[in-house]
Amino acid sequence: MTAAPALPNSISHDGSINSMPSHEVPRYVDNPLPHVLPEGENATPLEVIGSTASDKLVIIMVGLPATGKTHIAKRICRFLSFFHDIPSQIFNVGDYRRELCGAQLPAQFYSPDNPEGVAARKIACDAALADLVDYISQDGVRVAALDATNSTFERRQHIIQTLSEKQGHRGIKKMFVESVCDDESILKENIQKVKLSTPDYKDMDPDQAVQDFLKRRENYMAQYEPVTEKDGPFCRIINSKKFIVSNIRGYLPLKVVHFVMNLHMLPRTFYLTRHGQSEYNLLGKIGGDSGLTPAGIEYARRLAVFAKEEIAKRHDLEGNVMDDSEISEDANGQPKQRPCRLWTSTLRRTQETAQFIQHDTISHTFDNGDTLDWVQFRQMPRRNLDELYAGTCDGMTYKEIEQVFPEEFARRQADKLSYRYPRGESYMDVTLRLEPLAQEMERTREPVLIIGHQGILRILYAYFMGLDRKEAPYVSIPLNNVIELTPHAYGCHEKRYCLMMKEEMLKDGQDEPVTSMPMAAHEGLHDTPGDEKHYSENDDVPSQLLTPTAVQEAAGVRAINSEYSPLDPVMNAPSC
Repeated sequence: MTAAPALPNSISHDGSINSMPSHEVPRYVDNPLPHVLPEGENATPLEVIGSTASDKLVIIMVGLPATGKTHIAKRICRFLSFFHDIPSQIFNVGDYRRELCGAQLPAQFYSPDNPEGVAARKIACDAALADLVDYISQDGVRVAALDATNSTFERRQHIIQTLSEKQGHRGIKKMFVESVCDDESILKENIQKVKLSTPDYKDMDPDQAVQDFLKRRENYMAQYEPVTEKDGPFCRIINSKKFIVSNIRGYLPLKVVHFVMNLHMLPRTFYLTRHGQSEYNLLGKIGGDSGLTPAGIEYARRLAVFAKEEIAKRHDLEGNVMDDSEISEDANGQPKQRPCRLWTSTLRRTQETAQFIQHDTISHTFDNGDTLDWVQFRQMPRRNLDELYAGTCDGMTYKEIEQVFPEEFARRQADKLSYRYPRGESYMDVTLRLEPLAQEMERTREPVLIIGHQGILRILYAYFMGLDRKEAPYVSIPLNNVIELTPHAYGCHEKRYCLMMKEEMLKDGQDEPVTSMPMAAHEGLHDTPGDEKHYSENDDVPSQLLTPTAVQEAAGVRAINSEYSPLDPVMNAPSC
């Protein structure tokens, strides 16, 4: 039997490593029994495929109407399914009640003294509970949430008993998540922005709808019993500031508790934008750490004006920028700004894109009562916002990758989500490092401007917009656009601002960037109906925001839902 070749390095008695001469290094390693990953060469981190969670969990929401139960339940299920691949679903008893009894029922229907209403609501609860049990029984399913007021101890015990009586379901963990909100300002905003938009109050007079809803809430308050230790494990959330946790054990329940401590019901807005056009964008190269082109510098200037004129100004409940006349002035006679945050990656192109943003100091009183001096858009470079690392392929064009590494190119084409660049990262790897950032975004109360990269923003966008993460690698995040996201209880509002048109980037007659990306049959900008913001001819329009197209159309700029072809080689410049 032939002896195995010597190892390329040896360890001396003092623990130091002695390298063998290069001519003695073996050409192969004798490894007849290699460690083979069951997931294959592009193994996904276990934390993002649900393998660390084998238990099943039913989350039972508790709380009066307008306390954010649906918002909390949806955020929990969204977080677990997107970042941990844990199948989860919400069963909203209100949906079953509307299907059974119809919408727009009077407040008297919810009175504890109305036996018909009580019976109908119990039937709706049992129907939702039956579907929940069927769902949680499926192989691979981990989490289900029962979204209802569940306001009495009797109702909660009925739910627990029903779950326990089902054969084979005694091992399912149960926990209550109770939301308590006695802050009148938060309640008022929840009612106006969320409840009045539900089917229960569709096309109703707003004032009449508010009065009816308040009466409905009083009916629930008349019999409301807070969760106690007699109910079982629970987490009570009080105004998103105080948390009471009792008897919570296990991987999934503790994961849920940790996450809900980052949630709040205050309105918040995120502004996502790619860096300005970089030198590597112009050459069709991926990755790298290049600076901005002249077009990229121009976009940085326009972004600074947008940050001051759009992001920092106060907004009303509908999310519209308020006129200066509607805003109380500060001590210097200037309209008050809202405090804003600025996050960038650590790479040069995002740092240069943020260079013109002003950092005024304002005095602000926060929701916890603290009054502090706040530095506007204080830049916070974050390593987990760095672009997906292309490893050996960093700095190459896709055409070069196809020629030099044809097998790698084909593997990426076959599975873009899980594909990992040689000595680099995959979208799944990036998803793992973005989890703590997503939790911080859930926790943050101030508007956040994120100057990032296409691969990173794709994942954050997909998470908040409710997309399947398999869709994330294909989301179009064009250059020179700001995407405004406003999460709410039933989804996320989106608005896009185009600060610099594609034609401006090519106005000097230069050829389009060298790229391996195929050309679209009808490439370029496609406008779709959406929210628009106009400056009138008499307005003092910032010169940096004026574009040739805008000047021709309205002597100003438009906030448009701009859609470029995903294959557009300029606005959707190559990215990892």
